[in-house]
Amino acid sequence: MQVTEIRIRLTGSRDDKLQAYCTVTFDRCFVVRDLKIIGGTKGAFVAMPSRKLTDPCPNCGAKNHLRARFCNECGSRLNPDRAELDERGRAKLYADIAHPISVGCREDLQRRILSAYEDELVRARSPGYQPPSDEFPDLGADHGDAAEAEEPRPRPLPPPPRTREGPPHRFGEGIFP
Repeated sequence: MQVTEIRIRLTGSRDDKLQAYCTVTFDRCFVVRDLKIIGGTKGAFVAMPSRKLTDPCPNCGAKNHLRARFCNECGSRLNPDRAELDERGRAKLYADIAHPISVGCREDLQRRILSAYEDELVRARSPGYQPPSDEFPDLGADHGDAAEAEEPRPRPLPPPPRTREGPPHRFGEGIFP
């Protein structure tokens, strides 16, 4: 699988650790969005797209992020040490959605992304700079074995809002049986 495109979206502030977002296209047919370029103590690195891990409340069963101290549904206090620990003994709060399996693949991908990031920083300094769009054209009919692009289907209308039958009540009348 070959990297065919890398798009970098710079963030506004240079003081933040989050320096840019990245979208990578593989073989002109598979896109991974929301990779992050983060400024670390040893230089910039690429963080893979991830999601916050959750667990159920012991009282009501509602999902809560692992950093939550109280349940979002019932308000009960949650155990602060309920997160699984990683190999370094730190709480594992996020899970990667997509990531390279081998060290070599990760290093190659990071090298390419950081190179594209440096190029984007140079372009951003030029007058009339326009950040790249994160939208991709419909690739349907233009690429060999890809299926013809279907015409978009209209979305169904939502049901009409519920209304109360009968005349409007004056304050205090007919509210309770």
